[in-house]
Amino acid sequence: MVIRIAAVGDVHLDEDVVGRFRPALDQIAEYADVLLLAGDLTRHGSESEARCVATEFGGLDVPVVTVLGNHDHHCDQVPQVVRVLEDAGITVLEGTGVVLKCGEHRLGIAGAKGFGGGFAGRCASEFGEPEMKAFIRTTTAVADRLGTALRELEADVRVALTHYAPVPDTLAGEPLEIYPFLGSYLLGEAIDSAPTALAIHGHAHHGTERGTTPGGVRVRNVAHPVIKQAYSVFHLSEEADRAKVSAEIGSGIDRSWT
Repeated sequence: MVIRIAAVGDVHLDEDVVGRFRPALDQIAEYADVLLLAGDLTRHGSESEARCVATEFGGLDVPVVTVLGNHDHHCDQVPQVVRVLEDAGITVLEGTGVVLKCGEHRLGIAGAKGFGGGFAGRCASEFGEPEMKAFIRTTTAVADRLGTALRELEADVRVALTHYAPVPDTLAGEPLEIYPFLGSYLLGEAIDSAPTALAIHGHAHHGTERGTTPGGVRVRNVAHPVIKQAYSVFHLSEEADRAKVSAEIGSGIDRSWT
């Protein structure tokens, strides 16, 4: 069994750049069974920018599944953004999951935006001022929902999709001072709570592509500034009780733009 997953994040679309990805996306069914978008689809999270995303990623020959990012929340128009995306046939996850048929196999995707907080040994804690407690409680709640969604998927292969990073590995290249605002170890713990094959995230524009959770799940940062192409493709194969990344390939066409 091989399931082909295309993924990209942080495309930051608006009227000035809409159309740049579409030539590669029109051929995506030749190389992938599904496209995952790892948040920051827009520049400022406006309804008009969401329409640009719908134009770019709607109506493809493969299912498209996304989470939102911090930029997609900026204008406080999340309900409008979600409605536009869903009207274009794009599945939006937030503490929820979806199961897709890929040939004879079921691919389960659980997604959440995630939040910050930092990583083991250098993380914020739920202590002190109400504002700090609220910050960490937000991350805890998001991670709990992600873990529950992953565990409840009735699928042959599970993939976790977030915007914020679940491990520090893929943040290498970013200033250490901002790690707490780029992700949280709680997301990694949630991912490790289920037999997850692959974890996809974005957000870290100056980060590194590859990492691994403490439990051994492969993590990939697919922020567009990192992968520098319209999407990356990952091949998943099922081995024993845990599916693993068996190959990572390009699409065979020029998917990059500058």
